[in-house]
Amino acid sequence: MLRARVALSRLVPLLWITAAVALVAAGAETWRYFLLLASRTDALSTTAVRWSDGLVRTAGWASVAAFVPCGLVLVTWSLHALQAAGDRTATRPSRSPLTVVLGWLVPGPNLSVPGSLLAEIEHAGLDRSPDERPRPSRLVLLWWAVWALGVVLGVLTLLWSLRTGAQARADGVVLHALVDLTAVATAVLTLKVTRRLTALLAPPTGERREILVAVRPPAEPVPA
Repeated sequence: MLRARVALSRLVPLLWITAAVALVAAGAETWRYFLLLASRTDALSTTAVRWSDGLVRTAGWASVAAFVPCGLVLVTWSLHALQAAGDRTATRPSRSPLTVVLGWLVPGPNLSVPGSLLAEIEHAGLDRSPDERPRPSRLVLLWWAVWALGVVLGVLTLLWSLRTGAQARADGVVLHALVDLTAVATAVLTLKVTRRLTALLAPPTGERREILVAVRPPAEPVPA
């Protein structure tokens, strides 16, 4: 469980950075979309176009730089949390580490495996019987839905980029903005879910420890 806590401590700042970068990227794509709309009737300022293109490129590379380490730490946390869940219930995890990693990364399985994995970890953290079927909480279900939406939008945006034409380009900008906004929501929900599941697996005990501050010398006897 200590490994899961260490992974969580590294994951939290990465999630905040990812959310911030994705929000900036969404703003950059929105600005580009309004410039495309304005270009239909008026000539655009060269300075505005350059700033917009530069912001989109910078935000795009920053997103990659934030998503990759955040994803790696998230997968690492899930492996440690799954092992801690097995230790808590005295059972062997239903998935091997390789299956977990592929479930996060491979298109198709990554629509179902991450959500079911978090549901199993939550099931163990709530001390429910291993023989029962996991019943995800609303938070886990919400995370699952937003995660799946992000995966679908990402694939759709990639396929849409193969199209040509002004309208296809404008639609692609809208899709990129939606992907970025979904990434913001996913990062925030991931922060909430991982914190909750980690606390369920190892709740605070509330034990108090006494600390020796000083030693008083014995009182002198009072003369009769």
